[in-house]
Amino acid sequence: MNYGDRITLEPGKRSGKPCIRGMRITVYDVLSYLASGMTYPEILDDFPYLTQEDILACLSYAADREHQTLLVQP
Repeated sequence: MNYGDRITLEPGKRSGKPCIRGMRITVYDVLSYLASGMTYPEILDDFPYLTQEDILACLSYAADREHQTLLVQP
């Protein structure tokens, strides 16, 4: 998934953390909900302005960041 159109970085918003579509919910927020055991439907019920594609974009962004981290290590 290409997350470039869904994950935004704005210096003045949430301390420059990656957010979803310019909103104040961060990638970290969504990943934390998933890690705590929330399902996609539970997250979407609690945050009706999010979509399943937003959740997938967060996962894709996190996977890409992890991959980049692995490439940098000696």
